[in-house]
Amino acid sequence: MADKEASVYIVDVGSSMGERHGGRSVTDLEWGMQYVWDRITATVATGRKTANLGVLGLRTDDTSNELSDDVHFSNISVLSNIKQFLMSDLRKLGDDIKPSSTDKGDAISAIILAIQMIITHCKKLKYKRKIVLVTNGRGRMNRENLEEITQKIKEDNIELVILGTDFDDSEYGFKEEDKDPRKAENESMLRSLAEDCDGVCGTLEQAVSELEIPRVKNVRVMANFKGFLQLGDSEEYDSAVRIPVERYYRTYLAKPPSASSFVLRSDLGSQHDEPESRTTAAPSSDTLGVDESSLTSVRPLRTYHVADEDAPGKKVDIERENLAKGYEYGRTAVHISETDENITILETFAGMDLIGFIQSDQYERYMHMSTSNIIIAQRANDKADLALSSFIHSLFELECYAVARLVLKENKPPILVLLAPSIEPDFECLLEVQLPLAEDYRAYRFPPLDKVVTVSGKVVTQHRNLPNDDLLDAMDKYVDSMELVTIDEDGEPVETFPIDDSYSPLVHRIDAAIRSRATNPHEPIPAPSKQLLKFSQPPESLVEKSQNHLNKLVEIADVKKVPPKIKGRKRTRETEKPLSGLDVDALLHQEKRTKITPNNAIPEFKQILTQAEDLDTIREAAKQLTMIIEDQIRHSLGDANYDRVNEGLGVMRDELIAYEEPTLYNEFIQQLKGKILKEELGGDRRELWWLLRKNKLGLIDQRESDQSKVTSAEAKEFMSAN
Repeated sequence: MADKEASVYIVDVGSSMGERHGGRSVTDLEWGMQYVWDRITATVATGRKTANLGVLGLRTDDTSNELSDDVHFSNISVLSNIKQFLMSDLRKLGDDIKPSSTDKGDAISAIILAIQMIITHCKKLKYKRKIVLVTNGRGRMNRENLEEITQKIKEDNIELVILGTDFDDSEYGFKEEDKDPRKAENESMLRSLAEDCDGVCGTLEQAVSELEIPRVKNVRVMANFKGFLQLGDSEEYDSAVRIPVERYYRTYLAKPPSASSFVLRSDLGSQHDEPESRTTAAPSSDTLGVDESSLTSVRPLRTYHVADEDAPGKKVDIERENLAKGYEYGRTAVHISETDENITILETFAGMDLIGFIQSDQYERYMHMSTSNIIIAQRANDKADLALSSFIHSLFELECYAVARLVLKENKPPILVLLAPSIEPDFECLLEVQLPLAEDYRAYRFPPLDKVVTVSGKVVTQHRNLPNDDLLDAMDKYVDSMELVTIDEDGEPVETFPIDDSYSPLVHRIDAAIRSRATNPHEPIPAPSKQLLKFSQPPESLVEKSQNHLNKLVEIADVKKVPPKIKGRKRTRETEKPLSGLDVDALLHQEKRTKITPNNAIPEFKQILTQAEDLDTIREAAKQLTMIIEDQIRHSLGDANYDRVNEGLGVMRDELIAYEEPTLYNEFIQQLKGKILKEELGGDRRELWWLLRKNKLGLIDQRESDQSKVTSAEAKEFMSAN
């Protein structure tokens, strides 16, 4: 279970915070709120009731706190008491955080109020306590009782973080020139207070600049298996080995938050007389931003019914309890009673049984079927610690892996796992991954990459599809030039892309988008941070270094650019020239085709369209193909020619869409439907019309071609059976 947290954010909203300094395009308050919003929204996103926070306004126009009678606590307002923050609280806080018209207000008194808020909320309970102060340090500050404040912060174990706009920070390398004397004095006092409390005092520029670095979520590890690692049957043999162990995730897939569906609450509709208020349509984004309390999550409701000719509507509703479980066998439902199904369930007991060993060099890494886990001895059990350590060292010395049968819970299906030893100076464990079963194994055969085997069985090592020595050498040099590990001055390898600096773009981008939309519902979502895009492209220095090798590789491999796909009216295009530059038609003195033969109708139809110079040629080709299709229907013995008709119509439809002449096809398909329904093409051909409807060979509507005059509704009506 996560620790309880109580944090108080003190935000300086004085009039000077509404000014712009340091050449920034935003005010000091807007700049500081970037950090505050990031921290608050990150807490809200967890959804934990134990993560509570409060907000204090410093140098506000009004005074609203429990010590308002004391003049030292004037112009300080409690904007939100310590509680679990929700979306409505975020929106309200966004409206309250505005620059005031005064610079009166003491930051030290605000810290005292924050301490009082934490003590009142936490009492003597165990909490992680934190105070964050964001200020520009330009107001008056009371230096009295700093030692008592420091002592109280230490006693209550409160973490104090002070972030100042344009505060000097030697470690970060920032120093403000021509600093105001009062600000410099306040800065020095706040830094001394933070250091005495073992807290942090730094410049806001560093905090804001680090916002682009995704914050990795720290997860408290929980054992997902506790049992025995055993060798042999302990119930039958005294010599069986049983070691109490625990299993933990070593790596686990991080998933972005999933979206949920919401509707207007139905109980709100009962408060109004209009029936329209009961609608369950999804609300717009404006509704989401105005009143989240009017929304409720979607709950699925399933009903079951069976056909009954005698019942109203020819359907009868039944309860789920009256349904029987069945399994598909081909196209038949096979019913298995609960009694019979229990026989098929394998009775298993939780445990990890060793079933074999394998040499480490005989195992291939691609056999991994899951993320990795670690196996350690039972905590606070020295005997188990010693036994497991002996087993780990035995595997390590013999260069072996163990294979085990793992059942996580009683009656759960067993899995095969591989156990590999891991020994570090201060930690030993077994690394565990799942192994594939026979049903998981797929054997695919691919031709070899270094030779060509002919039909007769002859092996050829020199072939146009095989790389030659020059190409292999050029590729080796190019790959070596893209090496991501460099050597420093001491001869030590340095990673260009360290794995610790890489983050999941999917997880962190969606998380940042959600938090941005929560605080700014009507503004566009900002671009992804540079840190997330850092590894999307290789370093420029590396690209420049390898460019010469890449050019050499392109030259030796004889790489040629593929001509781009030309868009526009197909009949106005020029005939694409082959990469070889040869005009085959000219070499063969080919004459333009004008007639389509039934035996080779589709290729000849496409050839005529390719050579067409005017619209009349396209119309004549379409007319010839329609006559051939009608003859195929008329002389078809049953459905013998239906597949050919279906293919011919499909080609005609696609080609006339590409040539932007949908009217020719629409006229023909309308005539064809009439002839089929009137049985003018060799009898009853309704089965052919059903086939054309199934393959969606109806009218070309305006969605498919801008030249069409047929609407979607007309096209849908045309496809009816009548």
